[in-house]
Amino acid sequence: LFSFLVFLRYQIYYGYPLQTYLEYPIIIAQDVILLLCILRFSGNMKRALLYAVTFWVGWYMLTLRKWIIDMAMNLCTFISAASKLAQLRCLWQTKDSGQVSALTWSMSAYTCA
Repeated sequence: LFSFLVFLRYQIYYGYPLQTYLEYPIIIAQDVILLLCILRFSGNMKRALLYAVTFWVGWYMLTLRKWIIDMAMNLCTFISAASKLAQLRCLWQTKDSGQVSALTWSMSAYTCA
């Protein structure tokens, strides 16, 4: 979600045409809905407000200075790769891939790459 937020804000900040980043608002909405469902069914709905505030603060903090948005854009690849490595480490430690579909994980790794 962080990467998509940064990509969207970066494209808006530099005035790219809408056609180049139209998929990001849709992807962000999907991720937010998924996060809300996870929070709702795990009984942590009170955290939703915290995540919403973090989202809005992050949205505006990204463009306070030009170097912030540029640095965030450069860190997106590292953050995406780090999340995949964290998933792999968890799978390695638990030795259980029952919750992971090889197809969806491969698609996610391909998108990250």
